[in-house]
Amino acid sequence: MRSSFKTLAVLAAGVAALPFLAGPFLAGDAAAQAAKKIRIGFVTTLSGPNAAYGQDMKNAFELALDHMGRKMGGVPVEVIYEDDEQKPEVGKQKTEKLLQRDKVDFVAGYIWSNVLLASYKPVLDAQVYLISANAGPSQLAGEGCNPYFFAASWQNDQNHMAVGELLNQKGVKRLYMVAPNYAAGVDGTNGVKALFKGQVIGQDMTKWPDQLDFSGEISKIRAAKPDAVYVFFPGRAGVQFYQQYSQAGLKKDIPVYSAFTIDAVTLKLQKDLVLDTYLTMTWGTDLPYAANQKFVADYRKKYNETPAFYGAQSYDAANLIASAVTATKGSLKDKKAIGAALKAAKFESVRGPFKFGNNNFPIQNIYQQEAYKTADGGYDLRTVSTVLTAHQDPHAAKCKM
Repeated sequence: MRSSFKTLAVLAAGVAALPFLAGPFLAGDAAAQAAKKIRIGFVTTLSGPNAAYGQDMKNAFELALDHMGRKMGGVPVEVIYEDDEQKPEVGKQKTEKLLQRDKVDFVAGYIWSNVLLASYKPVLDAQVYLISANAGPSQLAGEGCNPYFFAASWQNDQNHMAVGELLNQKGVKRLYMVAPNYAAGVDGTNGVKALFKGQVIGQDMTKWPDQLDFSGEISKIRAAKPDAVYVFFPGRAGVQFYQQYSQAGLKKDIPVYSAFTIDAVTLKLQKDLVLDTYLTMTWGTDLPYAANQKFVADYRKKYNETPAFYGAQSYDAANLIASAVTATKGSLKDKKAIGAALKAAKFESVRGPFKFGNNNFPIQNIYQQEAYKTADGGYDLRTVSTVLTAHQDPHAAKCKM
């Protein structure tokens, strides 16, 4: 009998203790949930000759956070920016640091395809969502597609495919191609060839990123006498190419078609050199969408600069992440729900019509643009026509998601 009373007493004490144990635990768990921050790691180039692009991306991401009150789904946001120095090995190290030490909920950014390709695997292996704000390598668009990877920008081929179609529209029959020998350059040249109906009579793949002397390639262009030349040289390489091409006296006789070679940053240096040339892009400051008009106006007001497409895509990337956090009411535990919300892309893109294909790369319009001199003596880009409408990259057919 005494043993029974003793057992009951122990049980009663245990039961009585449960409210005290459960109460603080539940309260603590709720408090932790309420206090939780959305932690985003953002990898871009913030030093070196192409740091202006990374700064454009950072500026736009910060502006997006301003517009949403520095919260996503009611939860405060912390962004940890890392400089990849435009080096794949550094980008990988910084990405791993964000995952292992900072315990970020999302990883975003990445200008360069070779940096992204060196960095993406640890993120996807950790089942953390990676949102590229620029690089869109083919390796992640086809058989290598992954539910944890989204490109808020494009698939690398897309803008170059628009160049190929624009060449057709302009009646170009014989083309010479020059691009850097890295992942995006390979995708770019393949993109042009995918739609161009004429003949490619020459192609040079230059050393990346440190080749800035293109005299050899320009001599080959002069000798080949093509109807047009296609170039893809982001950043300072694009400035150098146009300077040297103009100095060689070829611009008048052999027009230049490009993608990613002229933007709001390089245009300050290229100026008259890029007037009367042709380029394609998925976004422009003059696109007539409310989200775009607010983005451009507020960017100019806050930074006293015109944003480049790098910034436009980063602004979209921030709003894409916010749309997923809001849809899941700030809870990040259900990975599938986050992925479904990202896929739905329920946000107002600065590009207007925007949705994801089966491979998590955008289906979007691509436009012809041109550089022009403004009334105040400056330079800007304007949209001329729509070259491809609701365009999906060709690698999506190989994606099994």
